[in-house]
This record gives sequence, C-alpha cells and structure tokens, in this order.
Amino acid sequence: MGRNLTKGVDLKLGKPSLQEKGKCFLVYDVIDFDKENTVNSNNHLWLGHYAVKQYPGYFIALNGFKSLDDYMSKTFKKSSRYKLRKYKKRLEDSFNISFKAHCGEISKDTYDSIFLSFRHLLEKRFTEKQISNNNLDKDEWGFYQDVAYPMILEKKAILYVLYNNGRPISITLAYLSDNRIFDAITVFDIDFSKFHLGSIKIMYLVEWCIKNNWDILDFSKGHFDYKVRWANKKFDFHYHIWFDKRSPRATLIAYGLKQFFRLKQFLREKKVNEHLHRLTYSLKHKKPDDITYSFTDWNDQWDTTGMERIDIDTPEHSYLKGMCYEFLYLHQGEHINNLKVFKAEKAETFFFFGELK
Repeated sequence: MGRNLTKGVDLKLGKPSLQEKGKCFLVYDVIDFDKENTVNSNNHLWLGHYAVKQYPGYFIALNGFKSLDDYMSKTFKKSSRYKLRKYKKRLEDSFNISFKAHCGEISKDTYDSIFLSFRHLLEKRFTEKQISNNNLDKDEWGFYQDVAYPMILEKKAILYVLYNNGRPISITLAYLSDNRIFDAITVFDIDFSKFHLGSIKIMYLVEWCIKNNWDILDFSKGHFDYKVRWANKKFDFHYHIWFDKRSPRATLIAYGLKQFFRLKQFLREKKVNEHLHRLTYSLKHKKPDDITYSFTDWNDQWDTTGMERIDIDTPEHSYLKGMCYEFLYLHQGEHINNLKVFKAEKAETFFFFGELK
C-alpha cells in the first residue's frame, strides 16, 4: 500500500489474523517518529519484519514561535535574515502581490483555473531543470486534481497561492492532519527567480501557520537545499516489509524486496536517479535554446525610430519576463505597472523604460 501517492503513512499492528498466513506485505513511506508501534509484539512472534530507509524527511516545528520574525531570528543568521527580508520587500515593492490560503470554500472554476496554472508552472520549472517529474504524468496529475478538490471543501487539504495581479506565481498543495500540514506539491514561477520566490513563499507559509496555530509544517520526503535551510527537524521515511516467517515463499519475497530497496537507496545516494531523470527527459523533449542577455544603460547612440511596444504577457514575448523582472529587481523603486518594453528594428535589442531608470 502507498507507493507514489503517499506523503507519509502511520503504521500500527492490529491483531493477528488468518489473512496474514503465507503472505508478504509492503508498506511505503512509513514515518518513523515512534517505532514502538512497529516492532513485533508477543502476539506476532511468527511475523517477520524489515524496515529499509529510503528518503529523508524535513519539517519545521513551530511550537513556541510567536511570529515569522521570531522564527527567523532563532533560525537564521543576521545576514541571512537581512537578505530574505530584502527579497520579500523588493518583490512586494515591484509587483501587486497577494497571498491566499484556499481551504473549506473554493468554487470549482477557481479551483480548475489554479490547477491549470499549477501544471503550467510545474512544466515550466522542470523544462528549465531538464528533468522528468512523476507528478506531471497524466494519471498521477489526474489523481491529485480529482482528490484535492473534495478534500479542500472538507478542510482536509489546502491550496496556498501567491498571486501577482491575481495571477498565480507560486502554488502549494498541502494535506492537513490535526496539528500538521504536509506539503504535497509546490512550485514557483521561475521568471521570479531573481527575487528568490521559493524562500519568500515559505516565509508566507510559516507566517500563516503560526497565525493559525499549526504546530508543524512538514516538507515531506526528499532532499532539497531549501528544506535543509528552513527545517529545524529531520527524520527518515522507511519502507516496511512484513512477512510470515513460517512461509518459505513469503520469506524469499521479503528478502528480495529488502535487497531491491537497499540497492535503490544506494543508487539514490550516488545520484544515479538524477541522471536517469535527465536522460528520460532528454529522450522525450527537445532541449530548449539557451537565451543569453546583458543590460546596457540608455544613451544617445540608440536609434529610437521605428520602435514597437511589446506586451510581455503574450506567448511570443513571454521569454522576456525573466529579463524584465530582473530589471525591476536591480533598480529599486521600479514597479511592474510603470514598466514599458519596446523592440528596436534590430530584433535582438529591447528597451526597458521604468519610471526612474
């Protein structure tokens, strides 16, 4: 049970039954916070057990923190706090930013629109990384989209959305337990990379969790630098294999599973899986053209005749967004509402006109 669609399983032994006779059971993604419930008891002397470590997990224990500033002051150095606050202020000064947690009430049209943006941002992100992502598989994505909506209405799931002018630029789907928020899928618009949007989104999440009295923000399984940087607790996910020790067949299957998952973990630690994801992506997709650019201050040498006004929100010019947003980041005080973009007669030359620069 479990496989790829779980973000953590709590396992407890029930009473023995005839259904376990001669069988082997595999349970994915058991979160080993409390191993007392997973060891053999006197009622299960005939039941064999292996636990194979597979993924690290990370979470933020929020108990005792009064605010985002309180958490950051006890987690990051002064220089890091300064940079993170600078990124957030620059983003909010340059764009029309809003944040909303959709939970308990959301129209189906709004939900479908967010999920459409969700998939688009994921595709954009993993195209940049040049690796395949299982969440984007048709069946798996369909599973999440079908399951999440009723869970949101029942307050068992939540969609955190960071908007610019009402358009999603970062989305997180999370599941809810009594005191814990499980981050299931998260993504941000890579055009905002200069602003460190991934870190800013976490700042909004931490602030929301503390204000709404949640104890734990769980980043779930998998090692990523942002998790190491933000989390204050680390744990492990295990695959649990239970089998009837009296059955040679069940014992052989269990041993084979144990060795198989140990090999997978060894290869994962050697980063073979990353190379595999890049290979499978390259086999299915054409590598996008790299775009290089540089900024040059305006001067009188440029011929302004024949310049054409550009809308960066159109598909044909959307590749200019990252450059425009970097311009806003580099020049404090500029705002997206005041930015005008023109194309010169030479197609490779563009002009950015801000209010100040």
